[in-house]
Amino acid sequence: MSHVEQEIASQPECWRRALELEPAGLPEQGERVAVIGCGTSLYIAQAYASLRESAGLGETDAFAASEFPAARGYDRLVAISRSGTTTEVLAALARADHIPSTALTGDLDTPIRTAADTVVDLSFADEKSVVQTRFATTALALLRGHLGLAPADLPEQAARALVEPLPEGAVAAGQFTFVGTGWTVGLANEAALKLREASGVWTESYPAMEYRHGPISIAAPGRVVWFFGEPPAGLLEQVQGIGAITSVSALDPLADLVRAQRLAVELAEAGGLDPDRPRNLTRSIVLAQP
Repeated sequence: MSHVEQEIASQPECWRRALELEPAGLPEQGERVAVIGCGTSLYIAQAYASLRESAGLGETDAFAASEFPAARGYDRLVAISRSGTTTEVLAALARADHIPSTALTGDLDTPIRTAADTVVDLSFADEKSVVQTRFATTALALLRGHLGLAPADLPEQAARALVEPLPEGAVAAGQFTFVGTGWTVGLANEAALKLREASGVWTESYPAMEYRHGPISIAAPGRVVWFFGEPPAGLLEQVQGIGAITSVSALDPLADLVRAQRLAVELAEAGGLDPDRPRNLTRSIVLAQP
């Protein structure tokens, strides 16, 4: 069994542990917050930012770490970094040393420990695989719990996601589009990235209503459209009328992401690839400094 398969399977317990934590340094109600990350961590930041702001808990913006506008007036900066060594995250924290900062990381023995004012230890969810799964979802489970927006049975839903069937015909499909609304747009972006990383397949992701404005033209039999959360009225029927394979789950959208992770592994193995060693990628992006 690959590392990533083991890490996917461990998510129910990781989420349970995360929901029991009460870490210091997470944003308080009313604070104006920026959340940064790279790759998978950026998409988790997008989901959290949308959840927090839509719940009326404070203006919240998500940025790729390299694009963070440090001159803006934020009350707190939250950085998500599994490795704790990503160049762009560390540089953003240095640019924003005037803003109280909190980092979520899987490795305390890294530069992020001193780069951020407060560090949340998620080392129990750290990973051996290059492809992120449990660290990212555990970080979001923790953040949702802090917002009071995590279902009490979220770990149990993750366990169900490990055994529920994948969409019929998905492993043989030639193209995959993931769509969401609100906070689940970040999950759609992450699902598309997961399949690209692990298996190199053609994937796209969109806000569900934006999908109608052009991207739906690629829907066809033998291609998948995966909805995170409730599809907008009429869109599911429209896609099904085209003949595309569709996925709509009754699970919490974060648990449904576990199913997409499983699909990424199955696609990689079907293509003769090692999901632990995606092409052209490393566990952490550390750039040479000029």
